[in-house]
Parts: sequence; C-alpha cells; structure tokens
Amino acid sequence: MTNDQSARLTWKPGNVPVSQHFDDAYYSLENGLAETRHTFLAGNGLPARLCDGFRVAELGFGTGLNMLALAQAWRGEGRVRFTSFEAFAMRAEDMARALSPFAELADLTAPFLEAWGAGKRRFGLGGLEVEVIMGDAAETLPRWAGRADAWFLDGFAPAKNPGLWSRDLMREVARHTAPGGSFATYTAAGHVRRALAEAGFAVARAPGYGRKRHMSRGRLANGR
Repeated sequence: MTNDQSARLTWKPGNVPVSQHFDDAYYSLENGLAETRHTFLAGNGLPARLCDGFRVAELGFGTGLNMLALAQAWRGEGRVRFTSFEAFAMRAEDMARALSPFAELADLTAPFLEAWGAGKRRFGLGGLEVEVIMGDAAETLPRWAGRADAWFLDGFAPAKNPGLWSRDLMREVARHTAPGGSFATYTAAGHVRRALAEAGFAVARAPGYGRKRHMSRGRLANGR
C-alpha cells in the first residue's frame, strides 16, 4: 500500500467532488466527461494522433476521469503511456462515487478502482500503461526522466492553486515535451498563457466547454 496524502472532499449535486484544500470542483458541473473530451482530447488532436508508443502526461490526476476517457479513446494496436502527477490522492471509494455518473466508462472504471484500491500507482488499463507519480509536481516533475507528446494541464483553477501554473513549472512542462508536442488546458488565464509562451509553446485560444468561453492549447514551437 502507499502512503499518499489523501484528498479532503465535499460534494455537489450529481456526485461532483470538490476539493476542500483548493475550494474547487474536480470537473465541470455540466458534464465532466464531455468536458474532458472537448478540452483534453480534442484540444490535443486526440484520438487521431494516438499510436503505439505515444506518450501523454498530466498535471492533476484527480478522479482519473481524463485517464479513463483516454483509455476509451485508444482502441488501436499497441500501448499508449500515460503519466500523471498528483499531490492529493483520492480514496478509491470517493473515486467510485465521482465516476458513477459516467456509466459508459464502467468497463474501464472497475479494473482501475480495483488497482487503485490495492495501492497500485503503476498499472495497465485497456491499451494504456499508467503511472501516477505522487507528490508536489514542482518537485517530482523536474526529476521525471520521461517526455510527453501531449499534456493535459488539469490542475485546479490558477486562482485557487497558483503553484501548479507557475512559470517554473510551465518551463518544466516544456522541457519534458517531445519536439512538436502539444498541451491543452481549460484555463485561458493570461498569466498561464504567457508562462506557456515564455516556456516555448505557440499558444492559441480556443472555444471552451459549455459556459466557459475560452480554453488554451498549443504546440512546442520551433521543434524545441
């Protein structure tokens, strides 16, 4: 078993979890799965870019919803590697409650929760090879030896969790991105966009999900 620092939660109607630590919901109150597909999958040009050996990394594992949506989207031959960085682990029973509205993911949710509840932070799920690296990303990401072809930047809102959107951390994201690699995030906050641009990404604003007007996405510029 692990010694992960546990997330402290309250709940909104529809089994939407809210972090007590950051006073922010883990996903859209409208439809978390639709938000994931719009923001993180489509925002990175997925699933069209997925192939054997493709690497996805994420800041903010949360409920595991993004991972599950990616696993559902990847039905090809071979394996996709998924690495996520998370400081506060949710308990398996809380994840089960948070994921219960998304019945179409049930065939993937059940084995995921079994592995998570057993304390596993490295496991296979469908066509994914998953690793969740626990701890403050400001400390764990610089030590990571990998690089990603696509990033899901899914920390809590920048106003609530500024550390996960700092210039230093965005530079680490860029340093751990393959040439031509991409990112997508729900936020269009100006300081986040500037930090990503300064790190080397060509940053674009795009329509957000639901009532959110804008999101951000981009590619590592000049093959950096």
